[in-house]
Amino acid sequence: MKREWKFYIYILASKSRRLYTGMTNSLFNRVMQHKPGEIDGFTKRYKINRLVYFEEFKYVRNCIAREKELKKWSRTKKIALIEELNPTWEDLAKDWGKALVPPELKK
Repeated sequence: MKREWKFYIYILASKSRRLYTGMTNSLFNRVMQHKPGEIDGFTKRYKINRLVYFEEFKYVRNCIAREKELKKWSRTKKIALIEELNPTWEDLAKDWGKALVPPELKK
């Protein structure tokens, strides 16, 4: 069986709304690397670990083109894109990696 690839561009934000745009073929894994600061550099230095926006692509070339496009955008334009789908800047991955406990088992 042939594997279906998926590719993602994503925008992460710090609590103070500093932004980072990236791409990956595994959104879950990449976000789970950013959350605890496992990736050295800009995102770790500024605690940019909240997923506020993403798009999915079937073809890697389309994903790369979109990432390049977004990276050229002004901050104002990126904020408008985020707020169109996520007006409260909620961390879309806040519960990723957490075990789900049924309400009746919570104490």
